[in-house]
Amino acid sequence: MKIDEVSLTIFTWPGIPPTRYTAASATAGADSNLGLLRIHTDQGLEGHAFLGTATNPAAMDGAQLIRSLKPMLMGADPRERERLHQAMRMQSRNISYRAIGAVDVALWDLAGKLAGLPVHALMGTYRTSIPAYASSQVLPDIAAYVDQAQAFKAQGWQAYKIHPPRDPATDIKVCAAVRKAVGDDYRLMLDSTWSYTYPDALRVGRAIEEMGYYWYEDPLADEEIYNYVKLRQKLDIPILATEYPAGGLDSYPIWLTERATDYLRGDVPNKGGLTPMLKTAHLAEAFGVNYEIHHSGNSLNNLANLHLCMALKNTTMFEVLLPHGAHKYGLARELEIDAAGLLHAPTGPGLDAAIDFDLIAARTETVLR
Repeated sequence: MKIDEVSLTIFTWPGIPPTRYTAASATAGADSNLGLLRIHTDQGLEGHAFLGTATNPAAMDGAQLIRSLKPMLMGADPRERERLHQAMRMQSRNISYRAIGAVDVALWDLAGKLAGLPVHALMGTYRTSIPAYASSQVLPDIAAYVDQAQAFKAQGWQAYKIHPPRDPATDIKVCAAVRKAVGDDYRLMLDSTWSYTYPDALRVGRAIEEMGYYWYEDPLADEEIYNYVKLRQKLDIPILATEYPAGGLDSYPIWLTERATDYLRGDVPNKGGLTPMLKTAHLAEAFGVNYEIHHSGNSLNNLANLHLCMALKNTTMFEVLLPHGAHKYGLARELEIDAAGLLHAPTGPGLDAAIDFDLIAARTETVLR
């Protein structure tokens, strides 16, 4: 079996709502584009992935995928995912992990279709459902956080995560108001998006620790491992880090050996696909550490995340980043949370994605070959 064609269809993603999680991640309500990656074999089967997000259009990375990654894929056996991934990573100084991740997801999708099994079954299914949590955008005031948290709790979601305004005093007020509104037993998390100095991180951490928050995410810049170690020594609330540094398995050991975080984290575009994420989750398991999967920027990546969740013992919840309009596009059937706040394992072969090919055809900008 050989790969005989690789193409990327760039299609417009219009009407993205203005959204902000950090000062650097704002979208102004402008259009973006995604890329539908197709990896085709001489036996007629095809693996798919999406490249791009609302803030990183596929056009940024598409040309380099076709120019640099396609030649190493053509004529290769698609089942040799590990060899191909290692070869792609050797190009990571010149090619983004976003592009590598898209190829890796498409190869997993193709492998599942070849086997007639869901991707999670290829990895080794551990569970068939997982709780989802709503992950806020930065909202205009405290009342907006309270209203959003109460709404998702009423809909049956099992947890809510706050992306705060990033001012320590205000952030503590937001966390206190939301805790009061949803009650002491509802699971809450804070993701401060690398915003604080060490003294402020300690102050906020102690405050939400007293409020019974479930985890404290990314309070410091990723480079501040020294201060992460100090912070973890002074707090009992679990600290969650490592989502943002680009790289594969080799970017994680220092966090474990220095005891700088309680939980590890990763996603498809930053880490280069499901292959390194699965390895990292097993590395974390060896240390008795959770691997909590980060939202991955587009609908097909997040479906890939769901398969990975189904194959892991050491993950607890599935992240759904808000608002939906800034992250869901290109599938005819999106992931849906049931009345108990759960997502369920896909059952079809590969990723089991219902790609909206009609929408993609109608909004195609170009096809890269």
